[in-house]
Amino acid sequence: MSTSSIDNFLGSGSALSRIQAHAARLLRLQGQINRLLPDYMASACKVANLKGEELILHVDSAGLAVKLRQAVPSLLVDLARAGVLLRDIKVKVAVREYRPAPPPPPSRHISDSTRSGLDQLASGLPADSPLAKALKRFVKSTG
Repeated sequence: MSTSSIDNFLGSGSALSRIQAHAARLLRLQGQINRLLPDYMASACKVANLKGEELILHVDSAGLAVKLRQAVPSLLVDLARAGVLLRDIKVKVAVREYRPAPPPPPSRHISDSTRSGLDQLASGLPADSPLAKALKRFVKSTG
């Protein structure tokens, strides 16, 4: 199979080409938003979607969302000057998913006599036995 660029693959179907065109438009809008906003706002503002004439932006914090909502009218004017006609810009706070760090795995300590007994038991089982494999892994992890 010969290799081809992802653009050829994405442009091959009508649904995929529409998705590619939409993604390209969102990237262009992100660039325009980054140029129009102050640096501290642009770095925390992401273009989420464009539905008809309504642009949806995600920001990192509620405080920044308030400031950006105040700037929406002038942002609409600036975007119109750049050739992007929008009816409205919706600003939403993107809630980051919080996952606490997993607890460290428990340390396993077994006595030498227990370790040798489990090793002997594993050796006495058939080599392809799942129990023998599990016992060998256990003995190795406690070593």
